[in-house]
Formats: sequence, structure tokens, C-alpha cells
Amino acid sequence: MDTKQALRGQVDRLLGQEGVAAWGVADLRGLVPAKLGDFPRAVSLALAMEPQVMASIRQGPNQTYTELYETTNHRLDRICGDLQGLLTKAGHRAWAVPSSVRSDPVNIRGDFPHKTAATRSGLGWVGKNCQLINRRLGPWLRLGTVLTDAPLTPDPPVEKSYCGTCTECISACPAGALEGGTWRPGLEREKILEPAACDAYKKTHYMQFHDGHICGICSSACPWGQKTLRRA
Repeated sequence: MDTKQALRGQVDRLLGQEGVAAWGVADLRGLVPAKLGDFPRAVSLALAMEPQVMASIRQGPNQTYTELYETTNHRLDRICGDLQGLLTKAGHRAWAVPSSVRSDPVNIRGDFPHKTAATRSGLGWVGKNCQLINRRLGPWLRLGTVLTDAPLTPDPPVEKSYCGTCTECISACPAGALEGGTWRPGLEREKILEPAACDAYKKTHYMQFHDGHICGICSSACPWGQKTLRRA
């Protein structure tokens, strides 16, 4: 077994032991801002959210969903931190992107978009709800990202949407924040979502849930998620 295969095996064992539902390696050459460092690749990983909880928020978030959201974020940060440690111990640079931190509150963005790493690693596409959709998990997942220069072979990216003509999430959004754009690599977020409208609605109606940072109605309405519920 060569060095690349051995390292990928170590990553696979770690993530498998932690209950990661899906993961892949993204080629991010030219996509990582210089301020974050020269990271040509990333490991993208997804934790599954409990289908019954996700189905329960069709009319809005609740305390059970809030607790699941928060504990899943903590799990992601711990797992990504462990993965960062594994890669640095092997002699490579690595940085775990925080799971849910707005480093740019004005533009409502984090340090690096988890969905970019996820689509580039083959985990799924960005749906009309502006969330990552995986064929098996739907949008009922949370994403983690570890930027790295480790010599891991990238997986084939996803480069088209599989939402088709479905508009269930758009109809369900109480903020009217979903613009109806069909994702493709490089499409501006604003073609899919008006982030300010989404954020304002959550802060007006759901401050009791994670300080108004969560909703989940569009995710709950997604037919790809409903398939997850039926399998469960």
C-alpha cells in the first residue's frame, strides 16, 4: 500500500469510528482565500440528522431540533479537530473550518463555505433551499470541512443539480427568501437565497431557538429528506 492509500485508510477509519455518514476529498485549487493559507484540498464530511426530528420542524423549529443542531455542531468540531490532528501528525498542514461561525456577519458568511468543499468532494449538490443535498441523506445533514495539503486523491465532484422542477422548499419558506435559482458550480448564492431576508425572519420569529440562527422548514419540506424518513 502506498503512502496516499495508507493515509486515506487512516482517515476512513477515524471517520468511520466517529459515525460519519459520508465523506470525500475535494480539489480546491484556486478556491481557498489566501488569508486562510495555501490549502489545495479539503476533507468534507457529513453527519446525519435524525429523520424524525427533521420531519417535526415542517411548521418551524422546536427545542428538540435546537438541541440536535447544537450537539451535532459540537460533534463536527470535535471530529474535524481530531482529523486535523491526524493530518498534522502525519506531517501535513490542516485546518478545521468551524462548523457554524459567522466570521462575516454583514454578508452572513463563514471563513470558507462547507458546501463548496462538499460539492467538490462529491457529497452532493446545492438544492433550491441553498443547502447541500446528498442522495442518501437528503438535506438532513450537517457538514464539516478540514482544509489540508495532504496528498489525498480528490473524489469526482458533483457539478449539476438534481432538484429538477421541484419547488417544495420554495413554497414552504415562510420568509419568501428562496429565489428559485438552479445551482451549478460558481453560481452566486444570491441567485438561490436572499440571506438577509432569511436571517431577518429567523431573528424575528425564532430567537428562542439558537438565538434566531435556525429554522429548517425548507429542509423539512425537501422530498429528498422525506425519502430518508421513509427508509428510517
